[in-house]
Amino acid sequence: MSASYNNSAWFYDRLCRVIYGMALKDTQIFLLNFIPGGAKILVAGGGTGWILDEITRIHPEGLSITYVEIAPKMMALSKMRNVGGNSVGFVNAAIEDVPLSADFDVIVTPFLFDNFIQANFERIFVHTHSCLKPGGIWLNCDFQLTGRWWQNVLLKIMFWFFRAICNIEASKLPDIQSQFYFFGYKCIARKMFYRDFIIAGVYRAT
Repeated sequence: MSASYNNSAWFYDRLCRVIYGMALKDTQIFLLNFIPGGAKILVAGGGTGWILDEITRIHPEGLSITYVEIAPKMMALSKMRNVGGNSVGFVNAAIEDVPLSADFDVIVTPFLFDNFIQANFERIFVHTHSCLKPGGIWLNCDFQLTGRWWQNVLLKIMFWFFRAICNIEASKLPDIQSQFYFFGYKCIARKMFYRDFIIAGVYRAT
């Protein structure tokens, strides 16, 4: 059985606010400001879809968005969001199972990769990477460990909870940053949130 946040759709956003306040949302909003007008965008793992409201707030029209989310209940919530004059194609599937063209200007992966063990993360990364144009930008945010004891504790609790509720496979973070550098991406902007536990990165493809 594949991991799915279907069981958590009804409380996911509220749980995130209780634990992290506005940090998860602020992280993604920081990244969305790097989306250029008229872009063709792939959002992989969009969750409840509030990110569509924020994209529309920045770009009320002119975008072409492919929105991929594996959990049907998350997708149902996403389809209720405001997309303005933007074109949005909703794909209810795992990102690694979706055949995609290689002409996206922007890829957005918000807290996606921490769900996977290293080998599967690398496979999904390669599949997603193949969709981005040369010179395109990849907007990624996820957790990181910086040596503070409470980060390890909180991360272990998160993995335990979402393995039990949502059947995720991961029990530790994959090496996300190294994968970007291995594929020749240049980090053009970076910002830390929640006392450096969360990292947002803007990567340009070569």
